[in-house]
Amino acid sequence: MRLTIIGCAGSYPGPESAASCYLVEAPYEGRTYRLVVDLGNGALGPLQRYVGLDEIDAIAVSHLHPDHYMDVCGLYVYRRYVTGGPLPRIPTWGPTGSADRFAMAYDLPLDPGMSEVLDVATWEDGVPVELGPFTVTPRRMDHPVEAYALRVEVDGKVLVYSGDTGPTPALVEAARDADLFLCEASFTENPLNPPHLHMTGTDAGEAATAAHVGRLLLTHIPAWTDRDLVAAEAKAAFAGPSELVEPGGAYEVG
Repeated sequence: MRLTIIGCAGSYPGPESAASCYLVEAPYEGRTYRLVVDLGNGALGPLQRYVGLDEIDAIAVSHLHPDHYMDVCGLYVYRRYVTGGPLPRIPTWGPTGSADRFAMAYDLPLDPGMSEVLDVATWEDGVPVELGPFTVTPRRMDHPVEAYALRVEVDGKVLVYSGDTGPTPALVEAARDADLFLCEASFTENPLNPPHLHMTGTDAGEAATAAHVGRLLLTHIPAWTDRDLVAAEAKAAFAGPSELVEPGGAYEVG
Protein backbone atom coordinates (compact mmCIF):
# COMPACT_ATOMS: atom_id res chain seq x y z
CA MET A 1 0.00 0.00 0.00
CA ARG A 2 1.35 3.41 -0.99
CA LEU A 3 0.24 6.77 0.44
CA THR A 4 0.87 10.01 -1.46
CA ILE A 5 0.21 13.38 0.16
CA ILE A 6 -1.74 15.58 -2.27
CA GLY A 7 -2.81 18.33 0.13
CA CYS A 8 -2.16 18.69 3.85
CA ALA A 9 -3.05 22.28 4.78
CA GLY A 10 -5.44 22.57 7.70
CA SER A 11 -8.82 24.31 7.47
CA TYR A 12 -8.11 26.09 4.17
CA PRO A 13 -5.50 25.91 1.38
CA GLY A 14 -2.18 27.41 2.44
CA PRO A 15 0.50 29.09 0.34
CA GLU A 16 2.40 25.80 -0.04
CA SER A 17 -0.39 23.24 -0.03
CA ALA A 18 -3.96 22.47 -0.98
CA ALA A 19 -6.38 21.37 1.71
CA SER A 20 -6.75 17.74 2.74
CA CYS A 21 -6.34 15.08 0.05
CA TYR A 22 -4.50 11.76 0.07
CA LEU A 23 -4.01 9.14 -2.62
CA VAL A 24 -3.86 5.51 -1.45
CA GLU A 25 -2.84 2.85 -3.96
CA ALA A 26 -2.39 -0.92 -3.97
CA PRO A 27 -2.16 -3.71 -6.55
CA TYR A 28 -5.51 -5.20 -7.52
CA GLU A 29 -6.46 -7.65 -10.24
CA GLY A 30 -3.33 -7.00 -12.27
CA ARG A 31 -3.43 -3.20 -12.03
CA THR A 32 -3.17 -0.38 -9.48
CA TYR A 33 -6.32 0.50 -7.54
CA ARG A 34 -6.55 4.18 -6.60
CA LEU A 35 -8.51 5.45 -3.61
CA VAL A 36 -8.75 9.20 -2.99
CA VAL A 37 -9.22 10.02 0.69
CA ASP A 38 -10.76 13.49 1.06
CA LEU A 39 -10.82 16.01 -1.76
CA GLY A 40 -10.53 19.41 -0.11
CA ASN A 41 -10.44 22.81 -1.77
CA GLY A 42 -7.44 23.31 -4.01
CA ALA A 43 -6.60 19.59 -4.21
CA LEU A 44 -7.93 18.65 -7.63
CA GLY A 45 -5.11 20.41 -9.47
CA PRO A 46 -2.14 18.74 -7.75
CA LEU A 47 -3.99 15.40 -7.67
CA GLN A 48 -3.62 15.28 -11.46
CA ARG A 49 0.18 15.11 -11.10
CA TYR A 50 -0.25 11.60 -9.70
CA VAL A 51 -3.42 10.17 -11.23
CA GLY A 52 -5.66 10.93 -14.18
CA LEU A 53 -9.15 12.05 -13.25
CA ASP A 54 -10.40 9.11 -15.31
CA GLU A 55 -8.31 6.68 -13.23
CA ILE A 56 -9.84 7.22 -9.79
CA ASP A 57 -11.50 4.05 -8.49
CA ALA A 58 -13.13 5.27 -5.28
CA ILE A 59 -13.44 8.28 -2.98
CA ALA A 60 -13.63 8.30 0.83
CA VAL A 61 -14.71 11.55 2.52
CA SER A 62 -14.03 11.85 6.23
CA HIS A 63 -16.46 14.70 6.88
CA LEU A 64 -18.35 17.52 5.21
CA HIS A 65 -16.23 20.59 5.86
CA PRO A 66 -15.10 22.31 2.63
CA ASP A 67 -11.41 21.64 3.24
CA HIS A 68 -12.20 17.92 2.99
CA TYR A 69 -14.70 17.65 0.13
CA MET A 70 -15.19 20.84 -1.92
CA ASP A 71 -13.12 19.81 -4.95
CA VAL A 72 -15.64 17.06 -5.59
CA CYS A 73 -17.29 19.83 -7.64
CA GLY A 74 -14.40 20.04 -10.10
CA LEU A 75 -14.19 16.26 -10.36
CA TYR A 76 -17.90 16.18 -11.17
CA VAL A 77 -17.42 18.67 -14.00
CA TYR A 78 -14.58 16.65 -15.51
CA ARG A 79 -16.25 13.26 -15.34
CA ARG A 80 -19.65 14.56 -16.44
CA TYR A 81 -18.57 16.71 -19.39
CA VAL A 82 -15.22 15.37 -20.64
CA THR A 83 -15.32 14.26 -24.26
CA GLY A 84 -16.88 10.81 -24.28
CA GLY A 85 -18.42 11.34 -20.83
CA PRO A 86 -20.03 10.92 -18.51
CA LEU A 87 -17.45 8.45 -17.24
CA PRO A 88 -18.47 5.47 -15.07
CA ARG A 89 -19.76 6.36 -11.61
CA ILE A 90 -17.22 6.37 -8.78
CA PRO A 91 -18.08 4.62 -5.48
CA THR A 92 -18.01 7.48 -2.98
CA TRP A 93 -18.40 7.07 0.77
CA GLY A 94 -19.08 9.86 3.23
CA PRO A 95 -21.11 10.98 6.24
CA THR A 96 -24.88 11.26 6.37
CA GLY A 97 -26.17 13.73 3.78
CA SER A 98 -23.11 13.62 1.54
CA ALA A 99 -25.03 13.28 -1.74
CA ASP A 100 -27.18 16.32 -0.98
CA ARG A 101 -24.21 18.37 0.22
CA PHE A 102 -22.25 17.62 -2.95
CA ALA A 103 -25.23 18.67 -5.06
CA MET A 104 -25.74 21.91 -3.15
CA ALA A 105 -22.05 22.77 -3.39
CA TYR A 106 -22.43 22.92 -7.19
CA ASP A 107 -25.98 24.34 -7.08
CA LEU A 108 -27.51 21.21 -8.60
CA PRO A 109 -31.00 19.89 -7.95
CA LEU A 110 -30.82 17.32 -5.16
CA ASP A 111 -32.31 14.81 -7.60
CA PRO A 112 -30.30 13.68 -9.53
CA GLY A 113 -27.54 15.75 -7.91
CA MET A 114 -24.15 14.28 -8.85
CA SER A 115 -25.54 10.74 -9.16
CA GLU A 116 -24.52 10.50 -12.83
CA VAL A 117 -20.89 10.71 -11.67
CA LEU A 118 -20.77 9.65 -8.01
CA ASP A 119 -22.36 6.55 -6.47
CA VAL A 120 -22.67 7.94 -2.93
CA ALA A 121 -23.06 5.73 0.15
CA THR A 122 -23.06 6.54 3.87
CA TRP A 123 -20.54 5.45 6.49
CA GLU A 124 -21.78 3.52 9.52
CA ASP A 125 -19.59 3.74 12.59
CA GLY A 126 -17.44 0.62 12.84
CA VAL A 127 -18.88 -1.09 9.75
CA PRO A 128 -16.15 -2.07 7.25
CA VAL A 129 -16.47 -1.26 3.55
CA GLU A 130 -14.69 -3.19 0.80
CA LEU A 131 -13.18 -0.98 -1.92
CA GLY A 132 -11.09 -2.98 -4.37
CA PRO A 133 -8.21 -4.46 -2.33
CA PHE A 134 -8.93 -2.22 0.66
CA THR A 135 -11.03 -2.80 3.75
CA VAL A 136 -11.97 0.65 5.07
CA THR A 137 -13.44 0.90 8.55
CA PRO A 138 -14.85 4.28 9.67
CA ARG A 139 -14.84 5.30 13.32
CA ARG A 140 -16.82 8.29 14.59
CA MET A 141 -14.62 11.08 15.95
CA ASP A 142 -15.01 14.16 18.18
CA HIS A 143 -15.71 17.08 15.84
CA PRO A 144 -18.56 19.60 15.48
CA VAL A 145 -19.97 17.69 12.49
CA GLU A 146 -20.29 13.98 11.77
CA ALA A 147 -16.66 13.02 11.17
CA TYR A 148 -14.76 9.77 10.83
CA ALA A 149 -11.29 8.39 11.17
CA LEU A 150 -10.62 5.80 8.46
CA ARG A 151 -8.72 2.57 9.03
CA VAL A 152 -7.49 1.25 5.67
CA GLU A 153 -6.22 -2.34 5.54
CA VAL A 154 -4.77 -4.53 2.79
CA ASP A 155 -2.71 -7.73 3.07
CA GLY A 156 -2.16 -7.22 6.78
CA LYS A 157 -0.87 -3.66 6.38
CA VAL A 158 -2.73 -0.84 8.14
CA LEU A 159 -2.96 2.88 7.41
CA VAL A 160 -5.09 4.99 9.73
CA TYR A 161 -6.19 8.53 8.90
CA SER A 162 -7.60 10.55 11.77
CA GLY A 163 -9.69 12.95 9.72
CA ASP A 164 -10.52 15.93 11.93
CA THR A 165 -11.07 15.33 15.62
CA GLY A 166 -10.37 16.44 19.13
CA PRO A 167 -8.65 13.93 21.43
CA THR A 168 -10.86 10.89 21.96
CA PRO A 169 -10.38 7.24 22.98
CA ALA A 170 -12.12 6.28 19.74
CA LEU A 171 -9.11 7.55 17.78
CA VAL A 172 -6.73 5.39 19.81
CA GLU A 173 -8.90 2.35 19.12
CA ALA A 174 -9.10 3.17 15.41
CA ALA A 175 -5.31 3.52 15.20
CA ARG A 176 -4.48 0.41 17.26
CA ASP A 177 -1.27 -1.23 15.97
CA ALA A 178 -1.35 0.71 12.68
CA ASP A 179 1.79 0.61 10.57
CA LEU A 180 1.25 4.24 9.56
CA PHE A 181 -0.83 6.80 11.47
CA LEU A 182 -1.71 9.94 9.51
CA CYS A 183 -2.95 12.26 12.23
CA GLU A 184 -4.12 15.83 12.24
CA ALA A 185 -2.33 18.28 14.52
CA SER A 186 -3.91 21.65 13.90
CA PHE A 187 -3.05 23.25 17.24
CA THR A 188 -0.12 23.67 19.58
CA GLU A 189 -0.59 23.40 23.34
CA ASN A 190 -2.58 26.42 24.57
CA PRO A 191 -5.27 26.60 27.27
CA LEU A 192 -7.35 28.75 24.90
CA ASN A 193 -7.68 26.01 22.28
CA PRO A 194 -11.39 25.26 21.69
CA PRO A 195 -12.43 21.78 22.85
CA HIS A 196 -13.88 19.00 20.67
CA LEU A 197 -12.34 20.38 17.49
CA HIS A 198 -8.70 19.52 16.70
CA MET A 199 -5.54 17.89 18.02
CA THR A 200 -2.22 19.35 19.12
CA GLY A 201 1.15 17.80 18.37
CA THR A 202 1.11 16.49 21.93
CA ASP A 203 -2.34 14.96 21.44
CA ALA A 204 -1.23 13.25 18.24
CA GLY A 205 1.90 11.89 19.90
CA GLU A 206 -0.02 10.62 22.90
CA ALA A 207 -2.58 8.91 20.67
CA ALA A 208 0.22 7.29 18.66
CA THR A 209 1.86 6.04 21.85
CA ALA A 210 -1.36 4.67 23.29
CA ALA A 211 -2.22 2.93 20.01
CA HIS A 212 1.27 1.42 19.56
CA VAL A 213 1.56 2.63 15.98
CA GLY A 214 4.67 2.09 13.90
CA ARG A 215 5.07 5.57 12.45
CA LEU A 216 3.33 8.92 12.98
CA LEU A 217 2.71 11.41 10.17
CA LEU A 218 1.43 14.85 11.16
CA THR A 219 -0.98 16.62 8.84
CA HIS A 220 -3.76 19.24 8.61
CA ILE A 221 -1.58 22.02 10.01
CA PRO A 222 -3.02 25.48 9.24
CA ALA A 223 -0.77 28.20 7.88
CA TRP A 224 -1.04 30.10 11.18
CA THR A 225 0.27 27.19 13.26
CA ASP A 226 3.98 26.81 14.10
CA ARG A 227 4.92 23.60 12.28
CA ASP A 228 8.20 23.17 14.11
CA LEU A 229 6.45 23.39 17.45
CA VAL A 230 3.86 20.82 16.37
CA ALA A 231 6.68 18.46 15.38
CA ALA A 232 8.52 19.03 18.67
CA GLU A 233 5.37 18.38 20.71
CA ALA A 234 4.75 15.12 18.88
CA LYS A 235 8.31 13.92 19.32
CA ALA A 236 8.14 14.63 23.05
CA ALA A 237 5.00 12.48 23.34
CA PHE A 238 5.87 9.64 20.95
CA ALA A 239 9.17 7.76 20.97
CA GLY A 240 8.73 6.24 17.53
CA PRO A 241 9.45 7.88 14.17
CA SER A 242 7.35 10.94 13.38
CA GLU A 243 7.41 13.71 10.82
CA LEU A 244 5.42 16.51 9.26
CA VAL A 245 4.04 15.62 5.85
CA GLU A 246 4.54 17.76 2.75
CA PRO A 247 2.68 17.80 -0.56
CA GLY A 248 4.14 15.16 -2.83
CA GLY A 249 5.48 13.05 0.02
CA ALA A 250 5.07 9.32 -0.59
CA TYR A 251 5.14 6.48 1.93
CA GLU A 252 5.09 2.71 1.63
CA VAL A 253 2.84 1.28 4.33
CA GLY A 254 4.27 -1.64 6.24
